[in-house]
Amino acid sequence: MVSAEAPLPASFNPKSGHNLRWSIPLGTETHSTPVIAGGRIFVGTNNGEPRDPRHQGDRGVLMALDESTGRLLWQLVVPKRVEDIYFDWKNAGISSTATVEGDRVYVVDNRGVVLCLDVHGLANGNNGPFVNESIYYAPQPTNELARGAPAAFHPNGTLRTDPGIPTPNRVEPGPLDADILWFFDLTSGAGIWSHDASHSSILIRGDHLYLNSGTGVDNTHRRIRRPDAPSLVVLDKRTGQYLARDREGIGANIYHSTWAPPSMARVDGQDQILFAAGNGIAYAFEPVDPGIPPAPDAAPVALRKLWSFDFDPEAPKTDVHRFHLNKQEGPSNFYGAPVFHENRVYLAGGGDLWWGKNGAWLKCLDLASGKPELRWTYPLVRHTFSTAAVHQGLVFVSDCSQNLHCVDAQTGLPLWTQDLQGETWASPFVADSKVYVGTRRGTLHVLAATREKRELATLVLGSPISATAVAANGVLYVATMTHLHAAKTP
Repeated sequence: MVSAEAPLPASFNPKSGHNLRWSIPLGTETHSTPVIAGGRIFVGTNNGEPRDPRHQGDRGVLMALDESTGRLLWQLVVPKRVEDIYFDWKNAGISSTATVEGDRVYVVDNRGVVLCLDVHGLANGNNGPFVNESIYYAPQPTNELARGAPAAFHPNGTLRTDPGIPTPNRVEPGPLDADILWFFDLTSGAGIWSHDASHSSILIRGDHLYLNSGTGVDNTHRRIRRPDAPSLVVLDKRTGQYLARDREGIGANIYHSTWAPPSMARVDGQDQILFAAGNGIAYAFEPVDPGIPPAPDAAPVALRKLWSFDFDPEAPKTDVHRFHLNKQEGPSNFYGAPVFHENRVYLAGGGDLWWGKNGAWLKCLDLASGKPELRWTYPLVRHTFSTAAVHQGLVFVSDCSQNLHCVDAQTGLPLWTQDLQGETWASPFVADSKVYVGTRRGTLHVLAATREKRELATLVLGSPISATAVAANGVLYVATMTHLHAAKTP
């Protein structure tokens, strides 16, 4: 949430071209934050503005763009799940943020499938071991309940040969399509129950991928169909093999879904995997030992818990769905990631925006002793989707009641609050002594990242903003629901 990139513009104008490097259309809904790596930009959206006549209708899309021009290099286009609208919410597209390492792109698609992609797409050939993109990219008729990937595949992406499997539909991929190297289906492979739209960001540690599974309630919003499903899973980044999962009994007490991605802390020279779960409890797990090669077809091992922290101790932890639509009391959950900085964890959470109570907080945990000690609590106004940005003794966090808060990182005392005049799903981003945050009303607010409030600009971008602003190579990138803007100081 903090970048050393500078200089960056305090303002830009897509209509006049002021401070604008380029601007391109995306789909009609974009909830994924752009990622810039190796001269390319990766951003998830939907297929509201089709780029390829072979891919029509509602789809999840991950675009790979040229960093210099915004030109489309290739795209991953994934058909929707059709069994239940709550498995793959209409027009939500690919909401997960991609993770890029070298020549590999890792992303969770709209069907709840973890994909490893070649950064070059299919332009340099169909590299394996997965070579059945023609099936994966074609809509498949199915009556199987709660299945993520097409029924023609096993969870690890190999083709099924069962006598009862119908002949799958196909669409022949071309050079503008993504090259899938391997996939792992979280639904059939890990036993999750997807809800609304997969929203996961993958953490890489060595040869391992850590990600939130996206498991949640069913379409009644009052029932957990897969109480034994994992919330945190670990895959081998080279093969997609399912290596490890939590065994903390989280699934049975998830209030809505599993939204928050894991992060990592190094405490006294030892890594800890931090995870804010859908039951309102924050956990730290010992990483999987990278020195032990996985045995083929071995069952996933249990992650060892190092500690847990009850974020909302007065909230109910069992039978949580009796508080459905109760705005005054009920359980908490998380949308943003835990942020580790100087032996402290900064975490925002609270009641569910759609179905839960209004209360929300930013909390600071001290890990100096290796275990969490609550240092302070800062109340937010109502709900929060935010991951905190910690910079030079300040913590910036947004809430869903149209506010940006600046808090003293040591004490939790308020320094200032800015009325954003619009609900905020994006997190604040700090770079070049500025803090950028977008709203669902389509405005980007720019303020000085200082202890005294100083407004620099309010930009009207004409479309709601769900994604967090990012910067790379001296360029500020802002994705609205419909466009990606690249802004640069002359």
